[in-house]
Amino acid sequence: MEFYLPASPGEWLAWGSAAFTLALGLVAMFAPRIMLKVMRLTTLPDRESALAEIRASYGGFRIGTGLACMLLHPQPLLYLALGAAWIATAFGRLLSMLSDKGMTVFNWLYIVVELGLAAAALSYALGLVA
Repeated sequence: MEFYLPASPGEWLAWGSAAFTLALGLVAMFAPRIMLKVMRLTTLPDRESALAEIRASYGGFRIGTGLACMLLHPQPLLYLALGAAWIATAFGRLLSMLSDKGMTVFNWLYIVVELGLAAAALSYALGLVA
């Protein structure tokens, strides 16, 4: 099996979505405090072990998903899974915005980013962009 770089615009969109997902995961894994600052969160002084949640759930999952898509490219089903994951992320944010009084500029910006990442992955997976 050889490493395959994207050749078409649709492949580049999907691959870029996977690369961005991987980059987010790497930041969360190796610099969780930076990721917490970006997300406007903090740990309690006596609960530093909470960083494990950022490293594992936010970092590990995104690293695994992004890396699998990039290394096993071109596999449309992997990009379908990546797009579905980003849509679910955006849905969770929308649910929070509606239920938890979260109508902030930060949340609107991030939901646009999440939907953009989903669209990039799904456009290739569903054959919308060649």
